[in-house]
Amino acid sequence: MASFAPGARPPEGGRDPHGGSIAVPRERGTGITHLLYLHGFRSSPKSFKAQRLQAWLRQHRPEVHWWCPQLPPSPRETVALLRNGIAGWPADGSAVLGSSLGGFYATVVAEATGWPAVLMNPAIDPARDLAAYVGELTAFHTPEEHFFFRSEYVDELRTMSPGPITRPQRYFAVIAKGDEVLDWREMVARYPGANIRLLEDGDHALTDFDEHQPHILKFLQLCD
Repeated sequence: MASFAPGARPPEGGRDPHGGSIAVPRERGTGITHLLYLHGFRSSPKSFKAQRLQAWLRQHRPEVHWWCPQLPPSPRETVALLRNGIAGWPADGSAVLGSSLGGFYATVVAEATGWPAVLMNPAIDPARDLAAYVGELTAFHTPEEHFFFRSEYVDELRTMSPGPITRPQRYFAVIAKGDEVLDWREMVARYPGANIRLLEDGDHALTDFDEHQPHILKFLQLCD
């Protein structure tokens, strides 16, 4: 079973973001039964990409377990939430998707579990990029809600970088050259050998997501 469980003895394989090694399955089945979606900075489960994917699953693959949690501002608390939430998920039937900062977290999860990962304009160095956002912020989908992004959160991000990816064939990234927030060159360079759908224009939010969703579902072997 794939797990971030504290105290678990990690078998030989990939890299634990907190030090040590962790299992990367040598072989896996083709049936995805559990999907974890990780939203971006200041976003929520109300993200339109998450909503689109969840709606498709409800209609076409209702047997797939979907989890898109509200991620806390603290990266350390985020990892603890995910560790507990996926502790019982199957190694051969799970996958993770992430957008922007969620793409960074998805990479952490994928390297720790060996799961396939879908990344949408993933953050590469969030500790660097989010240092300018320390202070009181509002959430995109509920602007009446305020939260504090603390300086220690930047340090938490810095210490959890998973390093170079292993088994790049299990990654699929949708990257837009027109991303107004992140540098597409950094994103491409971060995932050498991965399956990359590189868009000549596009934007950070992937507002044309409906064009890319079929490719994501095909990569996850959820549709033909």
